[in-house]
Amino acid sequence: MAPSGSRSIKKGCQRVLYWIPVLFIALIVAWSYYAYVLQLCIESIDDTGEKVVYLLVYHVIFIMFVWAYWQTIFTKPMNPLKEFHLSYSDKELLEREDRGESQQEILRRIAKDLPIYTRTNSGAIRFCDRCQLLKPDRCHHCSVCDKCILKMDHHCPWVNNCVGFSNYKYFMLFLAYSLLYCLFITATDLRFFIKFWTNGLPDTQAKFHILFLFFSASMFSVSLASLFTYHCWLVCKNRSTLEAVRSPVFRHGTDKNGFSLGVSKNFRQVFGDEVKYWPIPVFSSLGDGCSFPTCLVNLDPEQPVSPTGSNPANKSAAEVRQFPSKPLRDSQSRLLTSTPSWTESDSAADKDKKGASNPGMTIENEA
Repeated sequence: MAPSGSRSIKKGCQRVLYWIPVLFIALIVAWSYYAYVLQLCIESIDDTGEKVVYLLVYHVIFIMFVWAYWQTIFTKPMNPLKEFHLSYSDKELLEREDRGESQQEILRRIAKDLPIYTRTNSGAIRFCDRCQLLKPDRCHHCSVCDKCILKMDHHCPWVNNCVGFSNYKYFMLFLAYSLLYCLFITATDLRFFIKFWTNGLPDTQAKFHILFLFFSASMFSVSLASLFTYHCWLVCKNRSTLEAVRSPVFRHGTDKNGFSLGVSKNFRQVFGDEVKYWPIPVFSSLGDGCSFPTCLVNLDPEQPVSPTGSNPANKSAAEVRQFPSKPLRDSQSRLLTSTPSWTESDSAADKDKKGASNPGMTIENEA
């Protein structure tokens, strides 16, 4: 009982420590609200019209920023569906096998009925020993959450949550609105910041809040701008942070652009089809997080040679197909409705032919 009790105490302490970065951000935001609304707008601005405009715009940005941050923190990451978990009989069968190749045969048999098209660097089926499941494409195990997370991007300490399929849109909006928040404060505080150094402000406590507000907002703007720009690039390329570090592996090999469908479709995978929902922190991403469409050939200028060595001119730049998703549940993805998708009626021989000629339709896995 002692070891079990000590482990629970350790986990409890860790959970408290994980909330420290979030508490730090919350305190900074609370102070910035006090400094901007009370000390800057109410105490330092004399013009009523200017004061109203500043407060109105500020509160709109502030509400959207807090809303997106809240959604990023408290939206639970999605885990693989039960179809990806091993059954009790499969677990027993896997445990009885000692050789790695025999275990891989069992995993390949299970994976053939699932929409899994990525593998490890060694070509093995991606399997999580901890969760006892076959990993869906773009799914990774988070050591902090101790769970497999669908389309995992990274575990962010500033939100104390895994950023993945369920909350990546919220994370992007959080970065966008926090950057806008800091830029707005910096721009409207600049005039009073200059007055501080020219002794144009009254000698009150407001002048020190104005000074530190400008410094903190401008410094956060620089770091947020770089992070937001990087994630915008990832969205346009349809990559996660993990995939940018280590490219996904398909049957034909590594392909960093294997999931890229073009900037427009890549963007809509994260933000959805309806423009009215793009700036709002509500879920509108396309798909189910377990299966993803992919390009047939690599059309990115960073990789001029197609994996098969075939002539890219023979295939249209818009020629994209969706992998044959098994009916785990109806996919929300409507990205590829304009192009034909595979059906269950395709013969096994036909699939083998397509697999040999289409390098994009491959299976990857990762340890």
